[in-house]
Amino acid sequence: MSGTQPVGILGGFLYDPANGVDGAVRDIWIKDGRVAAPEEVDREHARIIDARGMNVFPGGVDLHAHIAGAKVNHGRKLCPEDHADHKRNRAEGGRSGAGFTVPTTFMTGCMYAELGYTTVMEAACAPLVARHTHEELEDMPLLDKGILVTLGNNEFLFDCIARGETERARDFIAWTLQAARGYGIKVVNPGGVENWKSQRGNAHHWDQEIAGFGLTPRRVLDTLIGAADELGLPHGVHLHGLNLGTPQSAEQTLESIRFAQGRLHLTHLQFMSYGDDGKGRFRSRTEELAEAVNANSNVTFDVGQIVFGPATTMTSDGPFQYNLGCMTGHKWFGGDEENETGGGIVPLRYSRKNRINALQWVTGLELFLLAEDPWRVALTTDHPNAGPFFCYPQVIRLLMDRDYRAEILETLPASVRKRSLLKDIDREYTLGEIAIITRAAPARILGLSRKGHLGVGADGDVAVYHPDDDGARTPRCRSVVPCRRALDLPRWVLKGGRVVVEAGRFTGETGDAGTTFHVTPDYDPSVEKPLRNHFKRYYSVAFDNYPVQDAYLGSGESVPCR
Repeated sequence: MSGTQPVGILGGFLYDPANGVDGAVRDIWIKDGRVAAPEEVDREHARIIDARGMNVFPGGVDLHAHIAGAKVNHGRKLCPEDHADHKRNRAEGGRSGAGFTVPTTFMTGCMYAELGYTTVMEAACAPLVARHTHEELEDMPLLDKGILVTLGNNEFLFDCIARGETERARDFIAWTLQAARGYGIKVVNPGGVENWKSQRGNAHHWDQEIAGFGLTPRRVLDTLIGAADELGLPHGVHLHGLNLGTPQSAEQTLESIRFAQGRLHLTHLQFMSYGDDGKGRFRSRTEELAEAVNANSNVTFDVGQIVFGPATTMTSDGPFQYNLGCMTGHKWFGGDEENETGGGIVPLRYSRKNRINALQWVTGLELFLLAEDPWRVALTTDHPNAGPFFCYPQVIRLLMDRDYRAEILETLPASVRKRSLLKDIDREYTLGEIAIITRAAPARILGLSRKGHLGVGADGDVAVYHPDDDGARTPRCRSVVPCRRALDLPRWVLKGGRVVVEAGRFTGETGDAGTTFHVTPDYDPSVEKPLRNHFKRYYSVAFDNYPVQDAYLGSGESVPCR
C-alpha cells in the first residue's frame, strides 16, 4: 500500500542522474506513492521533510543478491554461528531476526531499507523451487523484488537446442518464466553443471561437449541470448560464465563478450577475471576485460566486490562449490534440482593476508575504476558470496576516496601490491557516479522504468543522507579493524511515499510486502504437450502442480516485454 499523505522533500541536493540532475537544490513531491509535479500536490496536508544541507537520492537498486529461496535457507541452516552472534530484537520494530551473512527474511528487508535500498533482485532460482522463493520474498518487508530463473542447465531446453528447435526453445523459456513468475534469465556455468551431475565433469571452454546432449555451452548461451531479445525481456541474459574463480576464467569471459550477439550482463565479474602468470599463479586480467567491456555497448556488468571478513558462498555452480569445499576444508552443502540445475554452499572468510583474497579485492576495485561508462556498471558484493550487502557503504567509500584505497592496499601482501594497477589509479567516483552505479544504472539494466530515478511518475522511493552522518553507524561486523563508510545512515528512507526509516532505523511500519516484478512473454501453447510428457517421464512433480500460483506473489506486477 502506498502512502496516502502527500510528502514534500524540500531543499536537498538532488542526485538524480537519469534526469540529468547532479547535486542541484531541488524539491521532490510525492502523491499516491509516486513522484508528482508540484502543482498536483495538496501542500497544506503534505508531510514536509526539511532536507536542506542533505543529499537526496532515489531508493537503491540491487540487481544481484541471494536473499531468498532454497539455497539461502540451506545457507541459514549450515551456519548456525552466523545467527547466534547477530540478533535483532523485536523491540527494534517489526519482528525479531538473526543472521550476518545469511540473515532471516524480515531482517533482510529491514537492513536493506536502513541503507536506503528499496529494490532487490534475487539472482538465481531454479524454477522447480520458485514457489519457496516467492514465499520468502513475500515475508521480506520494505522491498520490491523479483527473481532471475536459472535456465543454463535445463535438460528440456538442451533437447530443443540439440534438435535445432530454436522456436520451441524460445517458447519453453517463455513458458518457464511465466510458470516460475520469474523476471529474467539467469545462466550459471552452462553445460558445466550438467556435466558435473552426470559424470563429475565440468565445462572448461565454450566448445566443450555437454555429455549426452551433443551440445556445447556456446550454443546454449547463443540460444538464450537470442530468446531474451526475441521475447523482448526487459533484462538481457544474466551470465555467470565458465571456470569461475580459476586462472581460466578471464579467457572464457573474454570469449563470451566476443561471440555474444545480443544483450549480455556479466555478473560478479570479479570472480571471472583471472589468468595464469605462466608460473601457475593467479593474476588479474582486469585491464583486458575492462577494455573489452568498454568497447562493446551490449555488455553490462556488476562487480561482486570482495569485502574482507566472513561470507557464505552459494551458487548454482555445483562443481565450483564442491572444489571450493575440498580446497578449503570448510563445511560444504551440495544440491541437485532434478532436471534443471544443481548447486552448493561453502562458508568462508576473506582475509587481507591471503594472497588470493587480496588479489580479488584489488581486482574488483580495478573493474569499477577502469570502466569508462558507469551506466553499464552496478555495485554488488554478490551477497553473500563476496561479502554481505550491508558492507556497500564501505565499498562506496573506497570508490570515492583514493587515500583510503591506498591505506588498505598497504596492508595487503607485497606480491599483490607490486602487480596491481590499483596503486596507480587516481580516479575517485563522484556522488553523481555513485548514484548511477547504485540506483540509475541497475534500474536501467533491469528495465525497471519507475526505479532508480525521481522524475514525475517514478515510484516514491527516496533516501536522504546528511553528509555529517557518513560513518556514524556502528559496523555490524564488529571488526577490530576500522572501516570508513559513506551513505551508511540515511536520515529518512521513503518506500512508495511512506517514511519507513528515520535516523537510520526502521520505523516499525511495514505496510505491504512490496511488489514482485515478473514477466509474461507470449509463447506458442503447443510447447505444453511435449512438456507434459517430459514431466511424466522425468519430474517428481506433476506438470499441473509446477507453475507458481498468483497467490504466492501477493502484490505482483507484470513488467511489459517490448
